[in-house]
Amino acid sequence: PDTGAAHAAGMLGVPVVDLFERQRFAELSKQWSPWASPCRCVIKPDWSAGAETAFGSAIGRLAAELCAPALQTHAPASIPAGAGHPGRPGQGHVRRAGARARGRAGELRPKPLAVCTGGGVGDLLAATPALLALQRHLGARFCVLASGYAAPILQGHPAVEEILADDGGALPDLAARIAARRFTHAVVFWSSPRAAALVHRAGIPVRAGQSRRLYSWRYTHRVPVRTERGDTKSHWTDVQMDYARALGALPRPQDYRIIINLTAEDFAAADALAAQHRIPTRFIILHAVRGIAAGAKRWPARRFAALGDALNVEFGAPVVLTGSGAEREAIAAVAAAMRAPVTPLAGATSLRAFGALAARAVLVVALDSGAMHVAAAVGAPTVGIFALRTDVPARWRPLGSATAVIGPAYPCPRWHRKETCPDFACYAALDVQAIVAAARSIAGKDGTTAAPAGVTLLPAEQLRGS
Repeated sequence: PDTGAAHAAGMLGVPVVDLFERQRFAELSKQWSPWASPCRCVIKPDWSAGAETAFGSAIGRLAAELCAPALQTHAPASIPAGAGHPGRPGQGHVRRAGARARGRAGELRPKPLAVCTGGGVGDLLAATPALLALQRHLGARFCVLASGYAAPILQGHPAVEEILADDGGALPDLAARIAARRFTHAVVFWSSPRAAALVHRAGIPVRAGQSRRLYSWRYTHRVPVRTERGDTKSHWTDVQMDYARALGALPRPQDYRIIINLTAEDFAAADALAAQHRIPTRFIILHAVRGIAAGAKRWPARRFAALGDALNVEFGAPVVLTGSGAEREAIAAVAAAMRAPVTPLAGATSLRAFGALAARAVLVVALDSGAMHVAAAVGAPTVGIFALRTDVPARWRPLGSATAVIGPAYPCPRWHRKETCPDFACYAALDVQAIVAAARSIAGKDGTTAAPAGVTLLPAEQLRGS
């Protein structure tokens, strides 16, 4: 059938009979047929009495015709220099398949690349369940290309063999680096023109990415993103799993988990930070920011200060305020307005040190952010706050053993997003007592995790959504 397997075989010079499912694809056969080898495109007929036998005989004759030259030479045809995407000769560069990329009996050993350069830490972590499913399907671990900030969180992940940081440099240079590694598969989890051009120019045979984009022609497997068609129920991990399904992987319930393997060095860094700032053994993390540095002066610091004070009263533990270096001003305002003991740590932790610190915490209360996802993944009782009407808790809820979610309640206009909100009124209107009650439901006052009703344990059947 017309799949990535047909294109991969064609790029290796193997004769291909490419089977299209519907007559309406006939006019596209030249555009999408394998292009580097002898090839015939066939339209599957409507089945009737005797049609199957006749069709099989026709396929056999075509196969014999195509294979005759190869049988005489006992070698696959070479890939034309400068060949590009199917139907677009001369665009991009595809190298010849060498012996190093082959396994037994001439089979190509899978060497997959995951491109996760778009989005944030939460998006990167949400792609990892698909990596687990694909690792099992392909029998190979991934090289992951990610942003320099987010990449370290994948260290030690069982589906990841190597991590490359994308510094946003010149595309030709990066494409040359990727091409030199001779990947067989690429999965672009957050599509962009740059990411699509990268995997295409690097000559990777099988390329899965988002459909319905002007640059989607660069992918051999174009995957619809169901959230663009009104789906608000599926979790983002299952939306990302569609890329694995497109390549033939069958997800299992155990794939739907976020794995962060913290090391002794990570905990040592967190403990050193705690000692430096005199943070006691029992503490609460409040992550009251979500990339809003530009709106720091309008940030409702007093409301978050009231939340911090209420958490201190409920759990009898001091509050640690976390955030990035760019969010120091907003964090400082919250700390200044609090009455309870508080330690501001904006910009003081690495991503992995934050994970280790969260793993030590009695509780983590965080706005929808990468910090929220990291805290839940390392096992901290985590309350995720989704205040904006444009937030979709069902899609982005934190995945962990003990989590709770506060959903949107304030009637702000649909066009108010975190990047454009003029007043952050939804955060100023947060119900502090409701948040404290959610925290109480998942963490005991002694810091142990409770197991009450309402805790999101995230069974896989719920993740699949609609």
